[in-house]
Amino acid sequence: MPTSLNEHIVSSYEDELTGLNKAISEMAGMVEQAITESANALLKLDLTLAQTVRDYDKRIDDMQQRINDAAVSIIARRQPMAADLRMVVTAIQVANDLERTGDMAKQLAKRTQQIENLGLAPKFYTGMRHMTDLVAEQLKAGIDAYLARDGKAAIAVCNRDNEVDALHTSLFRELLTYMMEDPRNITQCTHLLFCAKSLERVGDHATNIAEAAYYLETGLHLSADAQQRAPR
Repeated sequence: MPTSLNEHIVSSYEDELTGLNKAISEMAGMVEQAITESANALLKLDLTLAQTVRDYDKRIDDMQQRINDAAVSIIARRQPMAADLRMVVTAIQVANDLERTGDMAKQLAKRTQQIENLGLAPKFYTGMRHMTDLVAEQLKAGIDAYLARDGKAAIAVCNRDNEVDALHTSLFRELLTYMMEDPRNITQCTHLLFCAKSLERVGDHATNIAEAAYYLETGLHLSADAQQRAPR
């Protein structure tokens, strides 16, 4: 029985699967752009860019709905099996993680608009800059692993999630120190704590996407034990 894109007897079925994969790729590009622009808006306190990110979120939501509708339609009409079924199921899962990542971008943009007049000191941004760079790399790597069906790359993404968590913890402690040193820092640091948490959640979604990539290629779930044993 046909199980891959190149083996389908009905060409329209193959076109539907290819279209679903292209839609995931398009949505991923939208979300990567949203995260990058929301991080830039935060670091530069660019209110115009922040509002653009917030407005952009509706397009991401619409794309998720489009992917879900297409996936459900394929399941109902084509009754996919084996690798095809994994592809359709993971498409729904990945679209959900991408939509939630888009929500995190929107949250960053909203915080940017709230802290614009607080006069943040440059030292507050050092840790945020490091974290935004790392999270953006993780997100891109997770998406690339999924689109390439690369299980080894997926494992590498999962193994790096501890770096994101460690940086989040370090940033939390740093901002807490600033708040204890001077109560006037409490408001601005609180906003940045929420921003850091949003970025940490992006890292979690990147890991989820990588796990979906591993399942898509192998049909197996990526356990924590398998992650640690895998070569880096």
